[in-house]
Amino acid sequence: MTVSMRVMSAGAGYAYLLKSVAAGDGDRKLRTPLNRYYGEKGTPPGRWLGSGMADLGDGRLAPGDVVGEEQLRLLLGEGRDPVTSGALGRAYPQYAAASGHAPSQTAQPADGSSARERAGPPRSSGGDEVGHSRRRAVVGYDFTFSVPKSVSVLWALADADTQKVIAAEHHAAINDVMALVERDIAATRAGHAGPDGAVAQMDVTGVIATA
Repeated sequence: MTVSMRVMSAGAGYAYLLKSVAAGDGDRKLRTPLNRYYGEKGTPPGRWLGSGMADLGDGRLAPGDVVGEEQLRLLLGEGRDPVTSGALGRAYPQYAAASGHAPSQTAQPADGSSARERAGPPRSSGGDEVGHSRRRAVVGYDFTFSVPKSVSVLWALADADTQKVIAAEHHAAINDVMALVERDIAATRAGHAGPDGAVAQMDVTGVIATA
């Protein structure tokens, strides 16, 4: 199995998941509900993953629960609890539009505070449909798990029972990667970068993910 990764940005950065992945690789308009996605057979709904789920929804969410569209909007779009809609830490910062190659720009978080942030060339994040010349906060990472072509061929030629085995092994591999991320990779930062500040890397209690 190979794994590719792309950045998801704040705001509408998660929207491509709803337009393409969740809707069967179609071009779904965002104003169209996901009724078809949840109603048709053969398109399994998204599921919550990760041990960090225990800190969401006052305990009303658990790994394996179905992911709702509104839940994704709250968590990835606004940085809020997908069940209670309460704020999860500081709001995502709002950056000023980039102009040329300015050495710095002002970040204006939604909570009213401001901080000077080092800025590079204008850039965009994966799936961001709002614009391509504005710096945006990173809210998560999209991992795509792909099996070798030989497994795809086996899937296409196999009977239903064998396909179930292949799917189970694929999902088990995803769970293994999630466990590795939680155990050895995932971390967070605290503090403020600048002349009078310091940033410390800290361990996390778990990861929140959807599949």
